[in-house]
Amino acid sequence: MDRDQLEYLRSKDSQKICEILERFNKKNANLFDFEKFHLDNLWLNLWQAIFKILNNEALEKLHVLSLNTIRILSRDRLSLQRHNIDRDVDCLLKLARLTSSTSLIPETNCVDKNSADVAAATRPDSSDEIEIHRIVEALKCLCNLVFQSADCRRRCVRQNVADHIIRRMSSTVHIPCALELFDTKLLFLITALESSVRSRVMIELNGLTYMTENLNEKLHSKEFNEEELDVMVELLKAMYNVISYTEKSPSENEIQNLHLTGVVRELLFRFGAMRGERERAIVSNCINLLVYVSSSCLSELMVKWDSEIGTIRVTIFDKHNVYALDVLLNFFHLVVEELENGVAHTDVISPVLTVLVKCVASNRIMRHYVRSVVLPPLKDVSQLPEVGTELRNYLCRLQGNPDNVVRDLTYELLFLCCKKNPRRMVKHFGYGNMAGLFCKKGMLDCRRVETDFSTDSEDSDTEEYKKNQHAINPVTGSFITPQANPMQNMSEEEKEYHAMQLVNVIDKLHRGGLIKPCNIGDDGKLQPVDHILELQTGLIKNVDSHNIQNDN
Repeated sequence: MDRDQLEYLRSKDSQKICEILERFNKKNANLFDFEKFHLDNLWLNLWQAIFKILNNEALEKLHVLSLNTIRILSRDRLSLQRHNIDRDVDCLLKLARLTSSTSLIPETNCVDKNSADVAAATRPDSSDEIEIHRIVEALKCLCNLVFQSADCRRRCVRQNVADHIIRRMSSTVHIPCALELFDTKLLFLITALESSVRSRVMIELNGLTYMTENLNEKLHSKEFNEEELDVMVELLKAMYNVISYTEKSPSENEIQNLHLTGVVRELLFRFGAMRGERERAIVSNCINLLVYVSSSCLSELMVKWDSEIGTIRVTIFDKHNVYALDVLLNFFHLVVEELENGVAHTDVISPVLTVLVKCVASNRIMRHYVRSVVLPPLKDVSQLPEVGTELRNYLCRLQGNPDNVVRDLTYELLFLCCKKNPRRMVKHFGYGNMAGLFCKKGMLDCRRVETDFSTDSEDSDTEEYKKNQHAINPVTGSFITPQANPMQNMSEEEKEYHAMQLVNVIDKLHRGGLIKPCNIGDDGKLQPVDHILELQTGLIKNVDSHNIQNDN
């Protein structure tokens, strides 16, 4: 853009300004490198010229076009850091109707969202449509500024942007979908980047309640277009930012969490089939929310089954509809499969594992159902537990994941599903796969731990398992073909010779600091030995302990 064009922008020639801006916007629609705009103060001159237009009500027909230009220029983080644009931010807030002196939306479009005339409100006249378009474009600019500039973000905080968005959201006025989408995008960005706004929305504005109710109202629709699904995704993301601030009293959180969990359950019922990326995004963000919901409220994910009450999706277990749990397990299956194919990251798996752990720890019916899916009765034991595409196989492989959080959550889920019984865990996964957990929990000798779980058995063996049980290797957890004993034809002297050779090799490695032989201590954890012969004493002690447990 040359000097002549800048001069035209400073004039009041609407036609010429329109031509220049249309040409600029089309040429730079995908511009992200603003190096040439840093020469001769071009960025600042253009920015100031555009805001003169935006502050001139006589040129309001050019405002949408001008805001498109500002949206492009607002991608330049370096220029935003160099210049003070507080007054320009205020101008955008006014255009977006996010100030105390402006109405929520154009007056002629103010129809009660619960009114029968809402359908008519979704078809605004041409003047309303232009005004709504202008509000949306101003919101887009504000989203860029909040994301790119800390100064702009702080200005928005001082101007109580979140208050005005919540006010618009909680009003009875019907809000056009496009406007609602960028309202929630802006709320998401400012709550993500400013912790003080999170606390204000949560505590002072009671924003989580309004957002939950907003979601609940949306579920009354029979069908959703893509833009409406996008609004729900952004709303869930903003709610996640807010709910992560948890300084409300337990009783207040309990009431909010119960209502929120009920709404999340309905969302999972509605979009659990995950048809398309948007529905999957809704499920994913619902799971993120549940991470911060009190464990005592997660039972709301189930509803007592009543055949007379129609429901979109049904999975019946113990007289309850547990379809929401089914969605969680299906989502986990999907993302863990993608993780192994290099498509997903462990960050996606941690939330769903966390929620599953909280579910099985807090409710008996949920634990029984998750266990029935994750650890069904064993039939085919010919393959190693880590081989296959069932949930049990994926969980077994996750125990070797380098991400400590994912590995520990996996251990905890299996530990709870097996009622903290180490022998059940060995049965399903083999001692070798569970050694890490046993070492951490002090159960290397497979000792039983005190639990609050009932002693009723829900682990009945199948005929196939009983048939091969005698030949299952407890270390690998799979069937082994009988093989000849390599020591069968050795004399006692040869056996003793090879045993001493092994002792000498271990002792040499021990003295060289390459290995550290250990016994299992009284606390069930590893304790290093001073001499290799102490291993024999520890072995005898552990065998005696094992026999006593079996007798009991």
